[in-house]
Amino acid sequence: MHSISEPSTENTPAYGTDDASYQAAGEFEGLVKLVDHFYDAMEQLPVAQDIRAMHPEDLTESRDKLACFLSGWLGGPKRYSAKYGSIRIPRAHAHLPIGSAERDAWLACMEDALTHMDYADDFKKYLMEQLFVPAERCRTRD
Repeated sequence: MHSISEPSTENTPAYGTDDASYQAAGEFEGLVKLVDHFYDAMEQLPVAQDIRAMHPEDLTESRDKLACFLSGWLGGPKRYSAKYGSIRIPRAHAHLPIGSAERDAWLACMEDALTHMDYADDFKKYLMEQLFVPAERCRTRD
């Protein structure tokens, strides 16, 4: 992650420092809830139809992979690499036709998911800003 935002309370470490973001997300249990809301949004939002079609019918593994990725990405346990091996985001998505519209649809699903989470507003904003980076790295066209 690139920039560090200051959280709303003075005694809390800045997001992006150590495991502050992982803690703010509710640790792995919170990430699983976030990911569940994310994939629910992908199933329901019209803007997400194309990206939903890029996923398998059964989203069980997709849900687990995203939660595991977010765990390590937010400074928590490196669950993705422990379970699935190293992740190379561009290579993992190279076979998919992902342009700006698909990237933005993915981010819209995450933004929708965040509305269901009891996260501090500044953490939600920070997370969306930071998630743009891997979302952009997934882009394979335009």
